[in-house]
Amino acid sequence: MMNETLDREKLYSDYHLKVSRYVSSRVQNTCDVEDLVSQIFLKVYKSLDGFDSSRASVSTWIYTITRNTVIDFFRTQNNLLQLKTEIPSNDKTDDNLLRGELLDELAAALEKLDERERDIIILHYYSEKTLVAIAELMDISYSYVKILHKNAINKLKKLMV
Repeated sequence: MMNETLDREKLYSDYHLKVSRYVSSRVQNTCDVEDLVSQIFLKVYKSLDGFDSSRASVSTWIYTITRNTVIDFFRTQNNLLQLKTEIPSNDKTDDNLLRGELLDELAAALEKLDERERDIIILHYYSEKTLVAIAELMDISYSYVKILHKNAINKLKKLMV
């Protein structure tokens, strides 16, 4: 039991800032950001027993939970906006909707990449790891990571057109 608590504390301390940055870069309202970050860590803790390290790294797993929670938030917001009879013309509203649509499109495009390419993109852009660090982490050459990264970026560009 104590070990589980320590693991949860370590997960929180290791990933709270990254999760918060990711969410706040996509959601404007500070209260919504705090709520979403709390929801994300509740989901992480609830599904901690089901985490399979052979399927994904912890950072990839947490990123996926984070991304899906933000997507769900925008879907909910979008549904709430559709229920209103009048939507005020507001640049922030339009920006949030566009971000939500782009996030959905990016999530769908990421799912179409093979696992290795997806991991490289997530580790590089979300976890802010260098390509050299990713090569060491994945136990492959730096040259091969560069090739996979370039291929993944090109695939994402084509998928998101």
